[in-house]
Amino acid sequence: MTEKLFYEDSHMKVFTANVLECKEEKDGYRVRLDRSAFFPEGGGQYADTGMLAGRYVLDVQEKDGVIWHYTDGPVETGTEVTGEINWQERFMKMQQHTGEHIVSGLVHARFGYKNVGFHLGSEDCTMDFDGRITRDELRQIEWKANEAVVENLDVQVAYPSKAELERLDYRSKIEIEGQVRIVTIPGYDVCACCAPHVEKTGEIGLIKLTNIQSYKGGVRVTMLCGFRALKDYGRKLSAVKRISASLCARENETAEAVEHLKEECAGLKLELAGQKRALLEYKIKEVNPEESIVCLFEDNMDADGPRFLMNRLLDAGHTMCAVFSRQTESNANGRSEKRLTEKTVPAYRYVIGSRTLDMRELVEELNREFSGRGGGKPEMVQGSLQGDEENLREWIQKKGRALENE
Repeated sequence: MTEKLFYEDSHMKVFTANVLECKEEKDGYRVRLDRSAFFPEGGGQYADTGMLAGRYVLDVQEKDGVIWHYTDGPVETGTEVTGEINWQERFMKMQQHTGEHIVSGLVHARFGYKNVGFHLGSEDCTMDFDGRITRDELRQIEWKANEAVVENLDVQVAYPSKAELERLDYRSKIEIEGQVRIVTIPGYDVCACCAPHVEKTGEIGLIKLTNIQSYKGGVRVTMLCGFRALKDYGRKLSAVKRISASLCARENETAEAVEHLKEECAGLKLELAGQKRALLEYKIKEVNPEESIVCLFEDNMDADGPRFLMNRLLDAGHTMCAVFSRQTESNANGRSEKRLTEKTVPAYRYVIGSRTLDMRELVEELNREFSGRGGGKPEMVQGSLQGDEENLREWIQKKGRALENE
């Protein structure tokens, strides 16, 4: 059994220990000490990292009461070594974990819900509750949790006997082998827990509940505490300042400014769509009314443009209409487009229709001839292909006339 120094002093940063065993593993070494301040992975919390005798401690695991330290190099058996916890990381985890106890205790007291899932990740902390919580209720819980921080309460740790446990009202009443460790935050939470915590709630700093979503019949709440919350606030404040400058709006009015911009963009899109439709009407008038088989090639058409153009020409009395819209490829950032080079076989989206002819046989031949994909109903087919404009126009005219003469 490894002596667990993190239970004696959760703020211990440096310690000494004797090396009892060192085994070479596939990706490093596994070291056993007589005592350790490194907290192993468990209880929804990932393991501590740090240094041990000049070697990096990459992971820490516990099995049958023995703590194993996974290092990037060997440590000599039988020697006394110095271990140093990555304190910044450890303290951050203690802030999150103690904050989670306060929030879970408040949720349990108010709603009777259980915390059925807890994960302290490298970016944030999530808690799963087996009941519904509204966003307004969550804001109230958050406020109460920060009141607990301001009270700067002692975080109490106890090891009650089995008889005492039976009389004690506490959370996380799961089957635990051996001694049960109870962490109490007076007035807010009593819970069985194996992880190290801060000594006073004031050390947690800010508790911020950043998100809530439906999850397995209940909710999943995302939380940031202490320095994590401070960094998050800094990132968001920086983003708000940039948005504020771009929109020439006050920082506390950026949401309204964005809504106004969205409305303005929607209006411009509607206006542009109307102008595109008007332009298509002019193109329709340019088509020879005596031409029964119409084949058009257009660039910069929106998704509905080809079908609109086809239907208007069929309404005008043309027997068959094929509209080919030149496709473009987006660059990496997805904001701008560039034309396919002249040496590349152009790619097109197509829509072909007729009020009197069956387009299904035609589209099968078209796809075979021009490496296309698509299909549809007798009156209209659509898809995509690759081909030269002159060859496509010639092929459509030839096949269209053949269908007319059948």
